[in-house]
Amino acid sequence: MRAELESAAALDQRLASGTGLARTCLQSLDLTGRTPELLAAGIAGAVLLGCTLDPGADQLLVEAGALVFPRLPDLPFNPYRSGLYRPEELYSRLDEGYQRSFDAGVYRWWQHHSRHRDLTAELAMTLHDYSVVDALEDNPVTAPVGVMGGHRSERGSTAYAEAVRLGRELAARGHTVFTGGGPGAMEAAALGAALVGPWSEVEQALELLARHPRFDTDAETSEWARAAFEVRAGHRLTGPSIGIPTWVYGHEPPNAFSGGIAKLFSNAIREDILLRLSTGGLVCLPGAAGTVQEIFQALTPRYYATGGTIPPLILLGIEHWTRQLPAWPLVEALALGREFAGRIHLCDSVDEVLALLERSMAVPKLRAA
Repeated sequence: MRAELESAAALDQRLASGTGLARTCLQSLDLTGRTPELLAAGIAGAVLLGCTLDPGADQLLVEAGALVFPRLPDLPFNPYRSGLYRPEELYSRLDEGYQRSFDAGVYRWWQHHSRHRDLTAELAMTLHDYSVVDALEDNPVTAPVGVMGGHRSERGSTAYAEAVRLGRELAARGHTVFTGGGPGAMEAAALGAALVGPWSEVEQALELLARHPRFDTDAETSEWARAAFEVRAGHRLTGPSIGIPTWVYGHEPPNAFSGGIAKLFSNAIREDILLRLSTGGLVCLPGAAGTVQEIFQALTPRYYATGGTIPPLILLGIEHWTRQLPAWPLVEALALGREFAGRIHLCDSVDEVLALLERSMAVPKLRAA
C-alpha cells in the first residue's frame, strides 16, 4: 500500500525518516525548490499527482523513476484535492450571488462537458472523484447512519422540523449522520446533527431559515444559501455529519451544515459510497425517485447477504411508503424467507426510528439538551 503524503509536514516527516519516497503518493503539494531534495531521497517508484514543480523538474523526476501526473489545464476545480470540501469553499463569492460561486461554476463546466465529452474532462472527473472518495474514507466516523429523503422538504414545514430532530438525536447518541448533501430533508438532518445544544438554538435556526424556503431561481438560491450561513455564523455547530452530493443534480444546491462535503461528479459512485458507509443503518424519509432508488439500491446487498451484521433499513412514513409511493410492499415481499427480514422496518415517528436503531446496535444513550 502506498503512503499518501498530502501536506508539506507529512513530506518533511517522510524525508526525515530516511526511508526514501518509494511507494509514496505526493498529492497536490507545492514542490518548487525541492527537486534536489526529492532526487537525493530516492524518488523511484513514487507517484506525483498534480504537484507544483520547478520548470523542467518533471522530466528529471521521471528519469529518476517517478510517475508524474501533470496539472490538467482549463479546469475550475482541482482533480487531485486531498480533503473534503468545506461549505465556505463551495459557496465562495456567494456575496456576488450563487451563480458566481465555486459550486455553480463547476456545475456549468459539468453541464458543458456532459454534452461535449472529451478525454481530458473524463480523466479530470475520474481523478477528482477518486481523490474525494479517498479523503472521505480516511475521515474518522462513529456509528454512521444514513438519512435519505426528498430535496423538496421545505424549510418551515413539519417534515423539515422532524428531519432536524432526527439528525439531532442521532448525533446526540454518538452517530455520524450521512446524507446526500443536498437541500430539503438532507439539509434538515445535517442541521440537526450540527445543533446538539439547547433546543432554543434549533428554534432560532428554524425560524431564520423558514424566511427563505425555496431555491427555484438564482435569486432565491442566493438568499437560501445566505440564510444558512447566517445560522452558521450565529451558532456553534458541533455535531458530526457528512454530506455526499453530486454535480449531476447541480440544480439542488449543497447544504451548508454538513461537517464535511464529498461532492462528486459520478452519481453512481456517490450512491454506492453513501449507502456502503452507512454501516449503522439507513433511514429513508419521505421522498421521490431519488429516495426510491436509494431504498432498492440499499436493499440489494441486504437481499444477498449470507452472514454477518446486516444494518437496519428503516422507512419512515407509513402513508407515504404504502400509499403515495408504495415501496414498502415490495421491500416486504423481497424480504420473505431472507436473512434480512428482521432488519427492515416501517414506522411513523422519529422516536420509533431511534428505538429501532438503539436495539440494533449499542450506542451511548445520550440525549440532546
